[in-house]
Amino acid sequence: MALVPLLDLRAPEPQGMAHAPSNIEAEQALLGVILFDNAAYERLSDQLKASHFYEPFHARLFEAMEDYIHKGQLAEPIVLMERFRNDPAFEDLGGIRYLADLVDRAPPAANAGDYGRVIYDLALRRDLIRIGGEVAGAALSDPETTARDQIEQAEQQLYTLAETGSAASGMVGFAEALRGAIDMAAEAYDRDGGLAGLSTGLTDLDKMLGGLHRSDLIIIAARPSMGKSALAANIAFHVARNYAWEPQPDGTKKTVNGGVAAFFSLEMSAEQLAMRILAEASGVSSDRLRKGEIDASEFGRVRDAAMEIQESPLYIDDTGGLSIGKMAARARRLKRRTGLDLIVVDYLQLLTTGSTGRNDNRVQEVTQVTQALKALAKELEVPVIALAQLSRQVENRDDKKPQLADLRESGSIEQDADVVMFIYREAYYLSRTEPTGDAAKHLEWQEKMDAVQNVSEVIIGKQRHGPIGTIKLHFNGELTKFGNLAREGRFEPR
Repeated sequence: MALVPLLDLRAPEPQGMAHAPSNIEAEQALLGVILFDNAAYERLSDQLKASHFYEPFHARLFEAMEDYIHKGQLAEPIVLMERFRNDPAFEDLGGIRYLADLVDRAPPAANAGDYGRVIYDLALRRDLIRIGGEVAGAALSDPETTARDQIEQAEQQLYTLAETGSAASGMVGFAEALRGAIDMAAEAYDRDGGLAGLSTGLTDLDKMLGGLHRSDLIIIAARPSMGKSALAANIAFHVARNYAWEPQPDGTKKTVNGGVAAFFSLEMSAEQLAMRILAEASGVSSDRLRKGEIDASEFGRVRDAAMEIQESPLYIDDTGGLSIGKMAARARRLKRRTGLDLIVVDYLQLLTTGSTGRNDNRVQEVTQVTQALKALAKELEVPVIALAQLSRQVENRDDKKPQLADLRESGSIEQDADVVMFIYREAYYLSRTEPTGDAAKHLEWQEKMDAVQNVSEVIIGKQRHGPIGTIKLHFNGELTKFGNLAREGRFEPR
């Protein structure tokens, strides 16, 4: 029995454009296989979506079958006939007869994967043609946008197409969003400690945040010398050092612990950052390492630590004056080449928008940067940690603990961030008030210093999905290393 032709149902192609790549017979064959044997659906790659079908009714039919199969119900012609009874395209094709023809002509179930790959590849080709036309059109008719910006826009579309199989996500059905939420909850349940995101290596911080979540923009802000870069480097190194993955059926790698980290260091050189990490790993002071004031035993520890950590997937970019567009492009390429699970930017106010014109409105420029960082976190589905400077008004208060209002250009940072946390070390300020000439006051001061010398507070001033509060950490100034504080009362929610 011949299948009902679909040529009359296709939307006409734009004038002057070649026929869009498609294979209606492959779509019919795949749909017939699944209708005949729902178990064949399991042979398909997770990449294949309803949107990849060229014929609109085929897309709706595939989506309906997916819905039934995910619910554990049977997807077969009689059930689907009821669902599409009022669909004009279904009636035009012949109704139940068309579904029966698909089943009668179904090829062996073993071929389902091959048909799925053909459909997926043709869908990508159609998107490539569309993107190419848009790029050519913009280059010819949009003189206001620089060529560099057009390249970055095209690269973003191509990256999204390569990663997701669609150049734009568009609307997402609630069922699909709900499956993503359930998967996230299941990951948290399966992991030790119940973390849904990447572990920072700091127990109390993980407890408060639930780990670093995909698509989140996390701001770490502090005055100079509080340890912003040290905390960010500690977290990035912990993530990279604990990286573990498992192979997938399609040949890709799935991260099961830790992750690949990218550190954009706009202030320190790659060597300076590596020196800090080496000091942390070896337990030898970075200052003494830099000056060469170490003995043979310590040098042996440094050498052993270097051998142990050199394969950690931590990538450092120390380009000064980097634009947010270039940073995003480099992050996309890294994810395509090796994978990417965490981005760190040190620090936010040093990123530029890449605009060639003069921009006197610094608040507006920082707004563009923070919006772009949040968009990048969502696009790549990784947490982005961005360090930020605080204004000097902190120094003019008796209470030096930072607040959200202390953020430079605070409006956009506070609005776009999912998490804002501040670092505060009382010892830094107390050390500058050392009394002289009065032994009793100096003794009192020394006792206070001893109590807070190695204590640092991380104040979570905003958390979109959880509580705010203060966490106390151990801070080793010689190693520029943050660690868990081994004492009672270290977690103080508010």
